[in-house]
Amino acid sequence: METRVLKYFLEVAKRNNITQAAEHLHITQPTLSRQIIELEKELGVQLFDREKRQMRLNKAGALFQQRAATILTLLDQTESELVNTQNELSGTINLGVVESAVANFMMQAVADFQDQYPAVRFNIFDGDGDTLRERLDQSLCDLIALIEPVEAAKYNYFSLPVREKWGLIMRKDAPLAQRQTIMAHDLYQLPLIVGRRNIVRDDILDGLHLDPHKLDWKIQINLPQNSRDLLLSGKYYHLGIYGVFEKYHDDRLTFVPFSPERTTGHLLAWRKNIQLTPVVEKFLQFVAERTVG
Repeated sequence: METRVLKYFLEVAKRNNITQAAEHLHITQPTLSRQIIELEKELGVQLFDREKRQMRLNKAGALFQQRAATILTLLDQTESELVNTQNELSGTINLGVVESAVANFMMQAVADFQDQYPAVRFNIFDGDGDTLRERLDQSLCDLIALIEPVEAAKYNYFSLPVREKWGLIMRKDAPLAQRQTIMAHDLYQLPLIVGRRNIVRDDILDGLHLDPHKLDWKIQINLPQNSRDLLLSGKYYHLGIYGVFEKYHDDRLTFVPFSPERTTGHLLAWRKNIQLTPVVEKFLQFVAERTVG
């Protein structure tokens, strides 16, 4: 399968019209139609539902569209990474960063790295830990910055100098908002919003000696920004980190830490048993040097 055919397919998928796609590609409509039919025969599945002059992706076509776009993006990035000049580092780094205080540290590292290597580009992806791990597993991210812990058997990683304090985020007029700290047993009586990454949540609950079966988990979220309106309703409490509270930027909310204090660190992770590109290796070294001390 040639990359040219993938580009043809993506253009038809974009326009839902083979005549318009052919005009944009500067080829004849019969040639393009033949290429799409041969592609479907090669794959053994029909990619489009054909209705008069319209060609709309079916379920298989939508999946292939995602994969084809990823393949072409990776090829373009690889070509760019291989064409390093003798005196200038270049290439693209796909970096995933969880929504926490570590974002400030990583974005400063990105800016400082580009000051030294202006030909390097970054694709930055925000998300929760599970989403970022999926991207890493699929080679859509080169590196991801996560909240501890991480699955040690799957990834290489090192610690980042950013720690987060755990507690409850709630409305300022909530009954517990005037407390200096939250005790573990207080959580048993509360309707909770929790993150979906089990390995992190379980680590915190173990540290607080809580029985997860006795907690009232009302809502599980991936990105914390989605829960702000729920917190403002006054009906929920978010078991989370201070960095999430800061990102809300809402004076109607407050954060109360746990007692005894519970903190967690962050990691920069990458897949094991893969060959990192020179630009990714250089950025890893750059970030590692900033963690010393």
